[in-house]
Amino acid sequence: LGLLVLPVLWWLLRAVPPRPGRLAFPGVRLLLGLEDRERMPERTPPWLLILRMLALALVILAFAQPVLNSRQMTGEGPLLVLLDGGWADAPDWAARMSRVAESLAEADRAGRPAAVLQVASGPPPDGMPWRAADEWAERLAGLEPLPWAPDRQALALWLQGIEGGFDTLWLADGVGDGGEGELAEVLLGHGAVTLVPPPRPARALGPPRLVEGGIAVTVLRADGAGEEPVSIVAIGPDPRGIERVLGRAEAHFADGETMVEVRLDLPLELRNRVGRLVIAEAHSAGAVALADDALRRRKVALISGRAGGEEQDLADPLHYLRQALAPSAEIVAGPLEDVLNTAPDVLMMADVGVLGGRERAAVTGWVERGGLLVRFAGPRLAASGVGQIKEDPLLPVRLRAGGRAIGGAMSWGAPRRLRPFPEESPFAGLSLPDDVEITSQVVAQPDPELASRVMASLEDGTPLITGRRLGEGRVVLFHVTANADWSNLPLSGLFVQMLERLTLSAGSNAGTEADLGEEIWTAQQVLDGFGALGTPSLVAGVPGTALAEGAPGPEMPPGIYANGERRHALNIMAEDDRLRPFAPLPAGVRVEAMERPGETRLGPWLLAAALALLAIDLIATLVISGRLRPRGASAAVALLAFIAATQATAQPAPDDAEARALHAANETVLAYVVTGNDRVDRTSEAGLRGLSRTLYARTAVEPAEPVGIDLETDALALYPFLYWPVTEDQPSPSDAAYDQLNAYLRNGGMILFDTRDGDLGGDGAGGS
Repeated sequence: LGLLVLPVLWWLLRAVPPRPGRLAFPGVRLLLGLEDRERMPERTPPWLLILRMLALALVILAFAQPVLNSRQMTGEGPLLVLLDGGWADAPDWAARMSRVAESLAEADRAGRPAAVLQVASGPPPDGMPWRAADEWAERLAGLEPLPWAPDRQALALWLQGIEGGFDTLWLADGVGDGGEGELAEVLLGHGAVTLVPPPRPARALGPPRLVEGGIAVTVLRADGAGEEPVSIVAIGPDPRGIERVLGRAEAHFADGETMVEVRLDLPLELRNRVGRLVIAEAHSAGAVALADDALRRRKVALISGRAGGEEQDLADPLHYLRQALAPSAEIVAGPLEDVLNTAPDVLMMADVGVLGGRERAAVTGWVERGGLLVRFAGPRLAASGVGQIKEDPLLPVRLRAGGRAIGGAMSWGAPRRLRPFPEESPFAGLSLPDDVEITSQVVAQPDPELASRVMASLEDGTPLITGRRLGEGRVVLFHVTANADWSNLPLSGLFVQMLERLTLSAGSNAGTEADLGEEIWTAQQVLDGFGALGTPSLVAGVPGTALAEGAPGPEMPPGIYANGERRHALNIMAEDDRLRPFAPLPAGVRVEAMERPGETRLGPWLLAAALALLAIDLIATLVISGRLRPRGASAAVALLAFIAATQATAQPAPDDAEARALHAANETVLAYVVTGNDRVDRTSEAGLRGLSRTLYARTAVEPAEPVGIDLETDALALYPFLYWPVTEDQPSPSDAAYDQLNAYLRNGGMILFDTRDGDLGGDGAGGS
């Protein structure tokens, strides 16, 4: 419409300056020969008129806000921007917010009302929140991913009661829950639906567990297409209570795999400190596996069948147990009733024969509720007759009367050695020392189920260790003594490893409804959507029955819950959970990529071109009127070219050290160390740019744009502040660079070292 005015402008420009009139005046002859330096043309030259018309046309086009590669959306009605908004959105949250901002800007240009919803937040209580698109754009900074999965079926049910048509832009997380198809059907009933899948499949960790003395964790992904490496990091406090990386393991998804198990073999001291495992490349609540009492030191209660002496008494059956268990378990001792009241994980009885009625009932009930009873044979058990006539619930097998010993009625010709452990045994994989010999033992009665209960045997096939389940717990019997009377097994390192395997297997039922009970559990720390631990606020206590269901939500966010001295970890993924990709959606759902070709706004360039033409017009007008000589015109053009060149080179090229130094000498410039990692370098530049703008707005400091520097070639003294993000693959500085850094610090420079592990800390603070 503005361009239609150009003919009128053409007429006006021709009339300015006005055409001079012609008058006959004889006295003009007196002026002949005089030179008038200021000349007024009879009419505007055509080329100058065209120049002015072109400048005005460029101004009109600039204010029309033309866009190259315009992403103007189709449709005219309201726009619903739908975010799944759960933990799986967190790794790509910045890209999602950028896409939402672009869509709201497009809706604002089209004059369309908009609404932004997070499925994980649940249906809004007051109906669809339609507002102007620019109002929603101002609220985007307050949106964050939530640390649980979205409930799409609940939103689909709510949308069925919403009237009116609208188009939907759905930014999905790619993790199917069975409700994606129903939600898509409901949205299509209101208008067009555009689905934006995540740039890469979601990844998550299952709960950690102890397997053969190591920590095992299952890594999951929603889509099995392609190969993918994954790095798992174990986090926990050091002796001073500071969060540290305690261990690291690598996993690798093969093409088609959606699940892979990773093992972290850590020393016992480090393993007991592990607080959580995280996927290093994915910052989300699902990529964090919290550890609780299942990975802690087990509490082992020791009971002896005879009055033992001091710990130094080598004949005491408990002496060898204490020595073997001290590094890996918390040991309690005392009367049977007292130690059961301490809620031990394992109860070990050394040569205990007959239990009283109350004691037997108490131990049986404790085992049935998930306890592990480990018994050792001896003269008292062999002579008690327990388990010989009929099966005893506190023994895994029936026993023969007497025993087997060298020189006895059921004698060996020589001491016997161990047979390699079977694959199904908890001791599988342990190496057998050549010097372990068995001289005496109690013998199991032949039984059809005996073979399934053997955990270790001698080289002649005689069972040495047997076990069976009793309720939720287990009963294990060593057919030899806990001291060195019947074998030298307690003197070997194998004995320590076997007891450690058994104690670590205890408590495997932690987290069940029977274990958590009806007590109220209080949240101690909770995860946010990005996987950072923080102090809970407005989180009420939850009953153990709800906690056992393991379904995080608004009322029960994932985190660490406590009841007395017990700790329970509620993770995003349960033991048997798997990530599933989206089910096929109904026809009519349009799919777009997260990132689209960038728009280029042509308005600023057109205005700049118009100003340049007007500057040329000014110079041409001065030349035509005689106020500027041609030589002066050349100088003016040269001056304009110089100004343009100066503006173009105001920001030094990143690879021009001399230009950067000159720029830093004339301006206040914040700098960052270039790491070679594009993602880290872009983040550093963006962070310092934001800091520079904040300083400009709130202080008298007016920093220029930040620059990246090379420690080996750039002069550090010109920069008052240096930000150094530390990456794993960053090469160590040379000696010359170290000397330059030391000189920089001695002369008052400031360096902020960022170890980039703040997201692994419990308080969410930076790791600087």
